[in-house]
Amino acid sequence: MQNLTKISFIILTAYTDVGNVKYLYFTILLALYVCIIFANVLVIRVICMDRSLHEPMYLFLCSLCVNELYGSTGLFPCLLLNLISDTHEISLTYCYIQIYCLYTYGVAEFSNLAIMSYDRYMSICYPLQYNTIVTPKKVCLLILLAWLLSFCIFTVTFSLNLRLQLCGNVMEKVWCDNYLLVRLSCSDTTLNNIYGLCMTVLVVGPPMVLMLYSYIRIIKITFRASNDTKKKSLGTCVPHIVSLLNYSIGSSFAMIQSRLTKTSMPATLSIIISVYFLMIPPLVNPIMYGLKMTKIRDACRKVVCPRNSFF
Repeated sequence: MQNLTKISFIILTAYTDVGNVKYLYFTILLALYVCIIFANVLVIRVICMDRSLHEPMYLFLCSLCVNELYGSTGLFPCLLLNLISDTHEISLTYCYIQIYCLYTYGVAEFSNLAIMSYDRYMSICYPLQYNTIVTPKKVCLLILLAWLLSFCIFTVTFSLNLRLQLCGNVMEKVWCDNYLLVRLSCSDTTLNNIYGLCMTVLVVGPPMVLMLYSYIRIIKITFRASNDTKKKSLGTCVPHIVSLLNYSIGSSFAMIQSRLTKTSMPATLSIIISVYFLMIPPLVNPIMYGLKMTKIRDACRKVVCPRNSFF
């Protein structure tokens, strides 16, 4: 007979017992979280404060950095607390909140990257018409669309999850995973599975087509351009391509891992794969854009080392 006891908490079993070394891991992860906050806040600040950076490319980057802060904040506080805890429990309410935050972060991340590829396509392929096509109003609309899409899609998923009756509370993960939560249910999950599959296709399909089309067109244009144009195009596209590959590969591995049954994969590697797309892109993206884009780099230097601006 199915256990219909009211579930009030989830036990995350992917945490391994490492003894007092957990305090070292806690310190490292806390430092990583602080670095993520500092790097993203710095980029957001310089873009908002410096009027010369109020251009579509930088505004899209600002939206991406806001999302990095949002996603990492959905992960790190709970991760840090569970790391030094002996029980590794999370309340069901907070589990739902974490799922909502991390999955909306994932959709918004991919949507923002798709919009950034569209911006690079218009800038490189239609430089003379760029300012008339990519207007401030359209920039705001695209950013708003990227965020609304993620919240609307997962609000429906969230409401479908709330109706489920859970029969278990053990999840082999270091953070609450939506797919694994649905598997803990003893209710009919057919609607959840169908909607999840349809939304995955919708979220991944059109943005991927847009990005592939954009870069195919960019490659064709730059192939016939001068060396200076090639260098300029490469300088603005490389950070985006690296961000896209970094996030896509990390999230794909995490998604595949959640859907596989138990394997002989080492516990440490399994944890790294599951948190990679939630930790590395939020840290790497602002640093990479700050180093590759001259305007961002100069603006950040003035904020971090203001005295240097006098020389």
